[in-house]
Amino acid sequence: MQLQNFINTIGDVGDLAGVLIIAVGFAWGAIRFVSATLKGDAEDAYAGFRMQLVRALLLGLEILVASDIIRTVAISPSLESVAILAAIVLIRTFLSWSLILESEGRWPWQSNSKNSTTTS
Repeated sequence: MQLQNFINTIGDVGDLAGVLIIAVGFAWGAIRFVSATLKGDAEDAYAGFRMQLVRALLLGLEILVASDIIRTVAISPSLESVAILAAIVLIRTFLSWSLILESEGRWPWQSNSKNSTTTS
């Protein structure tokens, strides 16, 4: 019973960390956006805010998925809980891929043209 409580606590800490990362990333991006907008650089401020938000969302989603996996696999590895976990991971993976497409203009499995240039 103590192990289950410990694993639940780890899962809860992971959930809290994921949410905090998203919230702090949003707040930091909003502060930088307002600051840059007041300086008259609204277009770059918007792009910077979007990138900050995407990075925070990606990291937060990864941590939330990890905490769900820990909780599901370690506590109740039943077929139903694994199916629910699979659905959650599928949805969050799609969100992550969509965020990468939005921020980088490419799918995660496509090569990054900026880093794949060869020297002659």
